[in-house]
Amino acid sequence: MKNMGLSNNAKVYLEAFYSGPKIQDLTPDVVRQALNAPVPEGVEVPPVAKVENRQIPVHEGEITVRIYTPEGEGPFPLFVYYHGGGWVLGNLETSDAGCRLLAENTKRVVVSVDYRLAPEFKYPVPVEDSYAALCWAHDHADELNAIADDIVVGGDSAGGNLATIMTILTEENDGPAISAQALIYPVTNLDFTTASYEKFADGFGLDKDLMIWFGEYYVNSEEDYKNVDVSPLLCEDVSALPPAIIVAAENDVLLDEGAQYRDKLKDAGVKVEYTVLPGSIHGYFSNMAVFADETKETVNAIAQFLNALKVNS
Repeated sequence: MKNMGLSNNAKVYLEAFYSGPKIQDLTPDVVRQALNAPVPEGVEVPPVAKVENRQIPVHEGEITVRIYTPEGEGPFPLFVYYHGGGWVLGNLETSDAGCRLLAENTKRVVVSVDYRLAPEFKYPVPVEDSYAALCWAHDHADELNAIADDIVVGGDSAGGNLATIMTILTEENDGPAISAQALIYPVTNLDFTTASYEKFADGFGLDKDLMIWFGEYYVNSEEDYKNVDVSPLLCEDVSALPPAIIVAAENDVLLDEGAQYRDKLKDAGVKVEYTVLPGSIHGYFSNMAVFADETKETVNAIAQFLNALKVNS
């Protein structure tokens, strides 16, 4: 296995990751069952004042959101969070520790969104669910002890993709105002052709074949890959989008497209902060048991960026 430039935590994780069958050789149901294992004992669970699950309506159904309220009196600004997992995997539990940290460190009410997953619910359902949750959080801010006109959207991987798309949709639909986007190794363009896709194609957790597996389950046709609501990097005019912080993993097939999105925003005059975690791999944010330091570093970077925006506004 390649391991140049990997942290010790990443090396240990990858050795275990590749000791079993590859995800892309399994069905989504089998992978989901494997990922539903309980969090190992001894893992630090960051404290928050309150955690509550709520059911909210979406098109032809309902989904769960998990609301994290930080310590303090409030009202607090909002942070709508979308978990990763390639639109196929992941749930409220995989991002639980990260969302707790975000609530306390940013002093925002975090609304974590359990959008419906492909292949049972292909594109555009996850996008529609995500936008419905954004609007719900805005419309119910008072009862959440939150501030409706100060909303950050964020997410990791496919969740970062959805968060970015929310900034485009809300601008197009005159929806809730978004103050900033916080993106952790986001998917921005499903074309699988960048240099980082070749460099990190195998042996770094998120294999190129695995990303193709996710994409094939998510989209309905080849044309969908070129849709802005799947590949937001293809959005022609991003000048009206909110400031962004992008946190990248150094050893990640998605490294280049995150940098391309950074450059697109900068060229359009949008404030962007970009940081790469040395030695890190894709997926660390949903693996607090192994990557506690990386997760905390990411949340601290996001909190500092959001605080700086407030100071300068």
